[in-house]
Amino acid sequence: MLDDNIKRRLDFCTTLPSLPAVAVKIIELANDPDADIGTACQYISMDPVLSAKLLKTANAPLYKSRRVATNIRQAVSILGTHSVIVIALSFSLSNSLMKGSRTGYLASFNHDNFWRRSITSALACRALGEKLNLSFLDDLLLAGLVQEIGILIFSAIMPEEYEPLYSAHKNHDSLLKAERKVFGFGHDELGYALLKKWHIPDYIALCCVASHGHPGPKDHGPTLQACVATSRYLAGYFLFPQETDKLDSMVESAHEWLGVDCETLLEVIKIMETGLKSIEDLFDISIYGSLDAATIMSEAKDLLIVHNLAKIKDLEEKSQRDGLTGAYNRLHFDETLLREFHLSTQYKLPLTIAIIDLDYFKQINDSYGHAAGDALLTAVVGAIFDQIRQDDTLSRFGGEEFALILPGTTLAASRNLISRLKDSISAINFKVNNNRIVNITASIGVASNEVDTNNFLTPLDMIKAADTALYAAKNSGRNRIIEWHPLLSSFKF
Repeated sequence: MLDDNIKRRLDFCTTLPSLPAVAVKIIELANDPDADIGTACQYISMDPVLSAKLLKTANAPLYKSRRVATNIRQAVSILGTHSVIVIALSFSLSNSLMKGSRTGYLASFNHDNFWRRSITSALACRALGEKLNLSFLDDLLLAGLVQEIGILIFSAIMPEEYEPLYSAHKNHDSLLKAERKVFGFGHDELGYALLKKWHIPDYIALCCVASHGHPGPKDHGPTLQACVATSRYLAGYFLFPQETDKLDSMVESAHEWLGVDCETLLEVIKIMETGLKSIEDLFDISIYGSLDAATIMSEAKDLLIVHNLAKIKDLEEKSQRDGLTGAYNRLHFDETLLREFHLSTQYKLPLTIAIIDLDYFKQINDSYGHAAGDALLTAVVGAIFDQIRQDDTLSRFGGEEFALILPGTTLAASRNLISRLKDSISAINFKVNNNRIVNITASIGVASNEVDTNNFLTPLDMIKAADTALYAAKNSGRNRIIEWHPLLSSFKF
């Protein structure tokens, strides 16, 4: 919370601009639930610049109106009384603060960057609301605009104390943490205090704090503060696309706050692209300056598509993996073996599989606990991965059993590899309670599908053959490799 000293500075700071009379009247209207169209038109007409802005906004593509407004009353009719009041308030606040933020602030404070970021946040916030079918679009515009106003106030009321902090932290989140550590409060609380002092509607002022907190439950749909929080990261990316971490932060915040994915963000970008010129005209600022906005937007779309594809691939990869060991799961094994078996049969290619079973593994679990057993399984998988090729597939077959697919590999060619696997497993010096060393061995059954030797009819036949060879290895004393041969079928184990 703000201490009394900070409150006094806020009350008496002469560098903070005072709001013009029209802005004060508009704030009164914004806080009046019964404000009518006539009163709104009266106050807005007092400011010719504001009137012209609202007329242009009402006729802009951003509002998708089929009618053309030629006077303020028509603009209010098209936009709605509440929207006109909020848009007018957004313009009046930004106009006053932009003019007042040129003097008496930090030497390192880039005023243009601050306002470009604020206005881009406003555009992004409104675009999010439009994409998510929210009804309070212009409230989003205002909330997105003022969410970082506390940074401006910090630099005005305590420039000497704030200068080293601001110049050392260009990342928004780290700056907020540093403010709270040094001053006991952040620019979110300071912004809230100023907006309350100016009697900005409370639900807008509260966003300065709530949007800087933690994402809430999404059961009740997207909230004002969730859109505001996400818009901050959207603006950060669009203004500094060359900073590679900005894209990840944008995607992550959209997911955490709103539960939306890259495809939704692509639609938001399209909406921002449509509204960009309208927002620049309203606030008298060029967000991208001499840069090509269309190119930046296009690159953003391309990067989001790539990011989305990478995410899908990553999710697919995770769904195919055993959560404990990192080996592939049984489903992936079955699908891979089916594919490789068909290739082997169709093109007369050799295919070898091995089933690996850890000897006396149950004793490890019984003696040292399941946590030790799980760690040992992971160590075994790591040892196997160190030996196999990129095209080989290791899967957890079940419990302490693993299955290995070796495409294009004859039985003879597999012998050295499988022998090394067995030796590498037995060489694991696994530490358990009190640093006691435990070793384990493996029994391995091998089967190969080859033109001139074994010809299996189905993948399942190969699995049964390798399994039969495995049981032969275990019944022959364990810690050995046995290759399947038709004669094994006549033995009873």
